[in-house]
Amino acid sequence: MPKRILLLSAYDAVSHRLWRERLQALFPEYDWQQLSLPPRHFTWRIRGNSLQWALQQKTVLRQHYDLIIATSMVDLASLRGLIPQLGSIPTVVYFHENQFFYPPGQQPSTNIEPQLVPVYAALCADQVVFNSNFNRDTFLKGTSSLFNKLPDDLGGAIDLALQSSCVIPVPLDDEEFETVAESEADSHETSLLQVVWNHRWEYDKGPELLLAVAEALLDEALPVCLHVVGQQFRQCPDTFIRLDTVLAKIAQQQHGVRGAFGFITQRQQYLQILAYCDATLSTAAHDFQGLALQEAIALGCTPLAPATLAYPEYLDAEFLYEVESDITATAEQISKRLRHYCQLKESRKTLPQADVSHYKGSVLRASYAALFERMMA
Repeated sequence: MPKRILLLSAYDAVSHRLWRERLQALFPEYDWQQLSLPPRHFTWRIRGNSLQWALQQKTVLRQHYDLIIATSMVDLASLRGLIPQLGSIPTVVYFHENQFFYPPGQQPSTNIEPQLVPVYAALCADQVVFNSNFNRDTFLKGTSSLFNKLPDDLGGAIDLALQSSCVIPVPLDDEEFETVAESEADSHETSLLQVVWNHRWEYDKGPELLLAVAEALLDEALPVCLHVVGQQFRQCPDTFIRLDTVLAKIAQQQHGVRGAFGFITQRQQYLQILAYCDATLSTAAHDFQGLALQEAIALGCTPLAPATLAYPEYLDAEFLYEVESDITATAEQISKRLRHYCQLKESRKTLPQADVSHYKGSVLRASYAALFERMMA
């Protein structure tokens, strides 16, 4: 009989979904049972997932499992109380992000529930795993800061509990490294530098900086075609409306040539756009691994990202820019780099390439396998 794994994803955003689907694909020898909840109504979701599952999935949760893998947003402590059988099963808690690090000016509310739920989950887990060192470090720093503000002294309990935590990133799909889309060759036939920004259309991904970069490209009339794709939500920053106008003006300079703009529903089409582009840009102020950027790199894009967050963990200095207090100055840095890439493409020279092959699923499988085997031993 194959070992049985229960995987719980309480706020199943795109990166969470890709992670759990890739884990199941990497380990077909296990019998997987997965429960997930949609990524909306955040405050209710992070506090109410245990109650919802205990009421609606009691039969599933009471089955026999050899291992539980839960995302950090799962209210694991409450769920184990509601379904006592879960308390005796080895459990891994996986952190895609944490609720302690926020971009400047976007600090959380005074409600500490979203911060305490992952803390409780981490404390009752047998093993805690983070997707990056940056995630782990900011979580530890945040919990230490929070505990120092509490009216009772907890004696550094969280630091002690997380000493054995480890880092295993979200794996990339091996096939994406091997994909050679027809459009990739087509990109070399145009004189325009094809640049893609492929992040969630939210404030923490730096739309204001992206707009400033687009305005710099317009002012300098650089031969750049900017593709702005990524997941959108019902409420979207107004910045993207202004960005749409600027990109239309850039297209007029480029004789009507305009890049993709909006969410690409078909993943294969999305991957073809990445393969078609020469470079990928991140303006994020909030990113714990940078899966979107890594996907573009895997498909041949030259990255350009801030020298902050998790990016320095896998990108050399030549692919990073400094984030300055003046947004215009930062945008000028980026446009200068893009101007250099334009010159390289015009002279038919190869743009510098980054290496994220160590994030392949086939490479990371060994780390996940060792974790699973140790937990189920």
